[in-house]
Amino acid sequence: MTTTESFVPTTTAALPIAPDPLLAVGSLVRSARQHRGLTQAQLAERLGTSQSAVHRIEQGAQNVSLEMLTRIGGALDSPIVTLGGPQRTHLRVHGGHPLSGRIDVNTSKNGAVALLCASLLNRGTTRLRGVARIVEVDRIVTVLRSIGVRAVWSPDGRDLEIQVPDGLDLDSIDADAARRTRSIIMFLGPLLGRRDEFRLPYAGGCDLGTRTVEPHMVGLRPFGLSITATAGEYQAVVDAPSTHDLSVVLTERGDTVTENVIMAAARRDGVTTIRNASPNYMVQDLCFYLELLGVRIDGIGTTTLRVHGRSVIDADVEYAVSEDPVEAMSLLTAGIVTHSEITVGRVPIEFMEIELATLAEMGQRVTLSAEYAARNGRTRLVDITVHPSELHAIEKIHAMPFPGLNIDNLPFFAAIAACAQGTTLIHDWVYDGRAIHLTDLTRLGADVRLLDAHRLQVSGPAHWSGAEISCPPALRPAVVILLAMLASKGTAVLRDVDIIARGYEQLQERLVELGAQIETFRD
Repeated sequence: MTTTESFVPTTTAALPIAPDPLLAVGSLVRSARQHRGLTQAQLAERLGTSQSAVHRIEQGAQNVSLEMLTRIGGALDSPIVTLGGPQRTHLRVHGGHPLSGRIDVNTSKNGAVALLCASLLNRGTTRLRGVARIVEVDRIVTVLRSIGVRAVWSPDGRDLEIQVPDGLDLDSIDADAARRTRSIIMFLGPLLGRRDEFRLPYAGGCDLGTRTVEPHMVGLRPFGLSITATAGEYQAVVDAPSTHDLSVVLTERGDTVTENVIMAAARRDGVTTIRNASPNYMVQDLCFYLELLGVRIDGIGTTTLRVHGRSVIDADVEYAVSEDPVEAMSLLTAGIVTHSEITVGRVPIEFMEIELATLAEMGQRVTLSAEYAARNGRTRLVDITVHPSELHAIEKIHAMPFPGLNIDNLPFFAAIAACAQGTTLIHDWVYDGRAIHLTDLTRLGADVRLLDAHRLQVSGPAHWSGAEISCPPALRPAVVILLAMLASKGTAVLRDVDIIARGYEQLQERLVELGAQIETFRD
């Protein structure tokens, strides 16, 4: 296995690696160590350092020098760093093997991103516990730091302490990091209460067709916001909003739209009623955090919210991010398509009930533990064991806003339907063009036909076999293809997989712990 990373240093002193490369280096070190069959303690002994230092490096929570990277490469007989141009990351999968064991769901990327944006509302100190260390989170942290926010990771790289200055330096915003994430649009709500005018770079993210920002404008207009799109930026002007109680009706029940409006309402004196609000998991996370800040919110978990805002929010709070139902679905899918028995722990059951009902309708056998509380004290968790099952097709599977089947979970059902006897229609009505990326499953032996930009006809059962595929530019389809490769006999290669790190923390390494045979290599 080749595991290398490229840097062009300007000095031989300690190399201050940016957040994304730090995580990449940590992932490479972990993969190489596991490939050599070493524990963290054994690697630390070879390096003459502590196990905690190795742990921090693997978590991407510690700057490392070129000298240390060279020593690690020597200890593992696998070079970690080479000088020269950038290299691309690929995965080699030896599939067709059952998985076994237990794997716990990580905390939510979407929840963490919303909480990072919401921390701009607080004049006190926010401590977020168990933050997902993924590219999307690090990009938002980079943006926050660029405008003057103090954001410090704990020594183990799991918790984040945030302190927002009285004045934000928006002119110094890291435009490159901001444009690489669509989440930057969620700065609009928090900034409404701080500036009369400001600019934000255009939002980006993964390629899912045209994703309009108009619903955000509709939702924030009652707060006095008007937006003009210029070359690469949003020009925002905020007029004095009404001092009376507000009623906002969202034209689209979107998660980020709802979050933006909630954050705008939180810093406004008076009561704001939000109708057609999303009650999804990341929205509830945001509401739980705001309640700790002293913002009363009625109707959490419903489509009508009443936010009792405060013009001054100043509180020192700690909040533990809740678990990610989309990652839970990803891990369950890994067990289902490989015909394995695995246990997925810490599943937020409230946000998985329709998915489980759909799986039951297809004949999938699962066992659920008793419910228990998440670390935030609010989210209900269960452990789910999937058992090898003979699946049969159902007529149609489509997503709906919560409490329907999660829009981000729908792509996983394409791979599951491919394992079932019969034909299923997958209707991905939200995103233009996402469905086409799932047709790559045909190269692995599935029968997937694109009916139009939103509909797939999937017939099974598939006879999975390995192939080489370039990773699609959309996060969930990329992971679906990786999981299908686990079920494919022989060797498969998934090229240019960096997008997976945008939404998943160490996914391939964690699948390896279940028995998957996955190697990371670069060229």
